[in-house]
Amino acid sequence: MLHAAYLTLGLVVASSSAAPPNVVMILGDDQAWTDFGFMGHPVIRTPHLDRLASEGLTFTRGYVPSSLCRPSLATFATGLFPHQHKITSNDPPQALAQEEFLKQRQEQIAYIERVPTLPRMLGRKGYLSLQTGKWWEGHYRRGGFTHGMTHGDPKRGGRHGDQGLKIGREGMGPIFRFIDESGSRPFFLWYAPFLPHQPHTPPDRLLEKYRDKTDSIHIARYWAMCEWFDETCGELLGHLEKRNLAENTLVVFVVDNGWIQRPDAVMFAPKSKRSPYDGGIRTPILLRWPNRIEPRRDETTLVSSIDLAPTILSACGLKPTPEMQGLDLLDREALARRPAIFGEIFTHNAVDIHDAASSLEYRSSIEGPWKLILPNPANVSDPDPELYNVVADPQETRNLAGEHPEQVDRLKKKIDDWWPAR
Repeated sequence: MLHAAYLTLGLVVASSSAAPPNVVMILGDDQAWTDFGFMGHPVIRTPHLDRLASEGLTFTRGYVPSSLCRPSLATFATGLFPHQHKITSNDPPQALAQEEFLKQRQEQIAYIERVPTLPRMLGRKGYLSLQTGKWWEGHYRRGGFTHGMTHGDPKRGGRHGDQGLKIGREGMGPIFRFIDESGSRPFFLWYAPFLPHQPHTPPDRLLEKYRDKTDSIHIARYWAMCEWFDETCGELLGHLEKRNLAENTLVVFVVDNGWIQRPDAVMFAPKSKRSPYDGGIRTPILLRWPNRIEPRRDETTLVSSIDLAPTILSACGLKPTPEMQGLDLLDREALARRPAIFGEIFTHNAVDIHDAASSLEYRSSIEGPWKLILPNPANVSDPDPELYNVVADPQETRNLAGEHPEQVDRLKKKIDDWWPAR
C-alpha cells in the first residue's frame, strides 16, 4: 500500500529498492509560453510535447527568473538565482579591449565551478551526464558533465555551445549513442538545442505548412521552427521508449526565455526576450515520470525554474543545498505555502561581472494574480514601478500601480526582503 502522505502530493512512489531514475532535461530556446498546442495556440502544432503534457504534471504558470539565455540556463543547472550564481549577463562589459574581454569571460565561466551543479551532484551518486546544445560555461566538464559536445575554446569559436549547437538541427546521434552506451548506470541528459532560436531556418516541408496561415514570412518561419523543435523532442522521447527506459526516466521540460516574433523583421518584439514581462519570463513547466507522478494540469500554482534542481535532486534521493530557494514541485503543500515568486533581469553585457547589482535592470514579484516590476534607475530610463493583474491582463497592457498603491508597497517589501540589490 502506498503511504498516504505521498498520495496527497500527487506522487506515486516505488519501493526504496527501486533503481534511481534517469533524468532528461528538455530546454527550449526562445519560445513564448503561448506557442504550444497544449497551451492553446491555434496554429502551431506540437504533438509530441502535447503528449508529454498529457502524460505528466503540467504547470501552466511557470516562470524563469531571467529572460536572457545564459543566466537562465545557469539557473537550470544550479537551482540558484542569477545574483547567487553570479552569471547575470551573456558577456562582459562591451567596451573592454579584446584581451581583457576574454580574460573576464573566463572569470565569468569560473563561477560555474564554485557552485554545485546538477551533473556534479548526481555524479556523486553514480550518474553519467551528457551536455548537448546551448552551454555558455566553457568546456562541458567545467559544469560537471561526464560527457558532452561543447569545447568552449574561444580560439575555435567557443562562446555559447559551439559543437553542441548541432544537436537537433543536425540530428540526435550523440544523444542516442550516449543513452545506448550508458549500460545499467543512471544518466542525466541536458538537451538544450538551438531551437526554435534564430536563425529561423526550418525544413521547407514545415515552412510550407505555415506560409498560408499568416501574412508574415517571419512569423511563418518561427512557427515552423516551433514544430521542428517538437519533432526533435519526439525523436528523443521515442528513443527512450524504444530502449524501454521511459518507465524510469524523469523528463523535465522548460523554456529558457520567451520570444514574440515581430511580423516585419528578423527580430523579437518588445515585452518578450530580455524583458520582465510574461512574454519574456513565463514558460510552461512539465514533469513526466510514469507511475511516479500523477498526470494533471495545474492552471493556478506559481512555479519557477529555481524549483527544478530541488525537484530533480529529491527524485534521485539527494538533498538540495541550503542555498537553493526553490521547492520540490511534487510537494503540493509546500507550493501552497509559497508567498511569492521572484525575478531579476540584467543587462546583456555586464556592467561589472563581480557585482550582480551593478548590471540589474528589473526585479519582480508575482503573488496570485498580482505582478510588480521594479526598475533599477541606474540602468533603466523609466524608474516608475509597474503593477499588473496578469490573470485578467496576461499581455500586461494596463499598469495598475497608481490604482493599487497598497499592492505596490506590499510586493516591494517582499522583493526587498528577498534581494535588496544593494
